[in-house]
Amino acid sequence: MGELLINSFVDVFQIENILFIFLGVATGIVFGSLPGLTATVGVALMLPVTFGLTPTTGMLLLLGVYCGGIYGGSITAILIRTPGTPASAATVIDGYEMAKQGKAGMALRIALFASVIAGLFSALILLFIGPQIAKFALNFGPTEFFALALFGLTMIASVSGKSIIKGMIMGFLGLFISTIGIDPIDGIPRVSFNNEYLMSGISLIPALVGLFAISEIINRAQTAHLPNTHDDRNVDTKLPFSKVRPHMKTILKSSGIGTFVGAIPGTGAAIASFLSYNEAYRVSKNKKQFGKGSLGGIAASEAGNNGVTGATLIPLLTLGIPGDMVTAIMLGALTMQGLTPGPQLFTNHADVVYTIMIGLLIVNIVMFIQGRLAIKLFVKITAIPVSLLLPILLALSFIGAYGVNNTLFDVKLMMIFGVIGYIMPKFGFPIIPMLLGIVLGPIAETSFRQALLLSDGSWMIFLTKPISAIFILIAFLSFLLPIVKPYFSKKVENKT
Repeated sequence: MGELLINSFVDVFQIENILFIFLGVATGIVFGSLPGLTATVGVALMLPVTFGLTPTTGMLLLLGVYCGGIYGGSITAILIRTPGTPASAATVIDGYEMAKQGKAGMALRIALFASVIAGLFSALILLFIGPQIAKFALNFGPTEFFALALFGLTMIASVSGKSIIKGMIMGFLGLFISTIGIDPIDGIPRVSFNNEYLMSGISLIPALVGLFAISEIINRAQTAHLPNTHDDRNVDTKLPFSKVRPHMKTILKSSGIGTFVGAIPGTGAAIASFLSYNEAYRVSKNKKQFGKGSLGGIAASEAGNNGVTGATLIPLLTLGIPGDMVTAIMLGALTMQGLTPGPQLFTNHADVVYTIMIGLLIVNIVMFIQGRLAIKLFVKITAIPVSLLLPILLALSFIGAYGVNNTLFDVKLMMIFGVIGYIMPKFGFPIIPMLLGIVLGPIAETSFRQALLLSDGSWMIFLTKPISAIFILIAFLSFLLPIVKPYFSKKVENKT
């Protein structure tokens, strides 16, 4: 085992592998930072490049694009309130607030640091205890998936702002939107109005780009004619370790959450990001700072989504089951190279597997180097005149929405969500709960109905299985505490 690890470590540092890792990470950061052009799109477009490469070099290239893409989404989420990928949607909450305070560089640095730590954490888990994690993840069925989604939905209480009622209304609106399309169990069209495009449901990318990018474009267009008073020399680009140290516990915990979620096939980085943010908010002693520019909020979100990167390879390499869309593409890449993921892969091609796993550690180190060098360049985006920035952002938004299904219908959807994202906050209705409903709704509904089919309609199935029962209990407490806490606080104040 020791000799195998040493040989794999040496193989990673072949000049060809290092060059393609650098290329993959840089490409991923570009794709991740552009609205609508996600890490999945980047990996898919780079797949043909791997045809002429060795299996290890090809996989390291794709892993570079994957990790860079997940991190890259935080750049525009922080700078222009436009998450490049769904995985960075939670980063917007505090990241953009810090950018408005002239602390964009600080926000970018904590995002990079958290992303790299989480990526290294999940890569080490993959390397040393991947098979054991995969066996545990196989215990997740419909009941566990529903309980996990329900736990994620309890974040609505945390991100509802001043009114939990308005937050819940937006959450239910998001859940309703997630039901549009073909019924996942019965195959019957729902709320589609006989429109062929609505039959496939509402795509997440147009909704995401509309709610954040288009709404922000509308907001900023109203003052685009005013002179730009921004001075990029005043942007805080330094982040001493003394400010990072208080958030290390959050970063490590969120890395663990991301790794856990990523190891479960069918989940994804967006869910891990929201769950991590919710947990950071729940245990924080300074909850009022969340949503107003909290380093802990950014760290939790970015550690959560980047913790997924190594974990999604656990079911892929050990069981041959892709953890998400990106690893499904990687499954195709391995198959085209004549490799069949699963238990036999470790027996027949152990050198390739361990080179890939060690290479993932190097990918995250390269990502830190590239991100660190580019942060000062990223920050200068905030100095671009608004009258020039908005048309560019609008064009990228149109391209990103159109590229999902190559239809103008998605562009129209994006504009509708843009109007919603612009109008609703003006009346105190927050956007994040709606996005949570859209993201988690399909998982919650499908899993809930599958579980009831298995139990012949008995709801007790959710309480008789230990994992789902624990998650439901945690979800109940997470939802209840923000509601009852103000009541008990008032009682204590009245007594004193």
